[in-house]
Amino acid sequence: MSAEELAVEPPAAARRLLGATLWSGAVGVRIIEVEAYGGDPAGPWPDPASHSGRGRTERNGVMFGPAGVLYVYLSYGMHTCVNVTSGPNGTASAVLIRSGEVIAGRETVQARRPGARSDLDLARGPGNLGSALGIVLSDYGTPLFDPSSSIRLELNRPVEFTEIASGPRVGVSTAADVPWRFWLTGSRAVSVYRRSPRATAGHGVGMTSGRRMSGDAR
Repeated sequence: MSAEELAVEPPAAARRLLGATLWSGAVGVRIIEVEAYGGDPAGPWPDPASHSGRGRTERNGVMFGPAGVLYVYLSYGMHTCVNVTSGPNGTASAVLIRSGEVIAGRETVQARRPGARSDLDLARGPGNLGSALGIVLSDYGTPLFDPSSSIRLELNRPVEFTEIASGPRVGVSTAADVPWRFWLTGSRAVSVYRRSPRATAGHGVGMTSGRRMSGDAR
């Protein structure tokens, strides 16, 4: 199991991450919901909803590097969102980890998330997942397959297609109907779908026009 398995097109990388375990110290979260994002117009997967949709910047630079690296950012200045880079080195794409199930370090997570109503809510939603794992902005660029990293990704057996559902991405106003959100059908920890009130129809991945959103884009 290595980063090479994620050096593929965004939807394939997203599906491969389902069922994987993301470790941060002694806390482990099983990934049960993800969203795939492409890159800039010069790449094979131009995606106007992506952070890299208008080209490389200091903020999104890691998205243009090799697969299997942590991309972290703040959404709306409050929530730490966790992404795993994907695609070949030099081609921008990444997968947002939307929700997970805590499988180790539950007491630590409960202390970090005292407002969670149940165990299902501990890592439900990208901001809550980042808090559950204790991931901060300075973790940006962590190589997730390096055994010496404090944050590590463990790919488990590939999930069968019959166990996966897909639908539109959450909260983006551009390319909002692209069905690049994937989740495990057997989990009750999947986040609630909310379509952005600013969302417009007609622009999908592969289209280079359209208004860029603020906030929860990748």
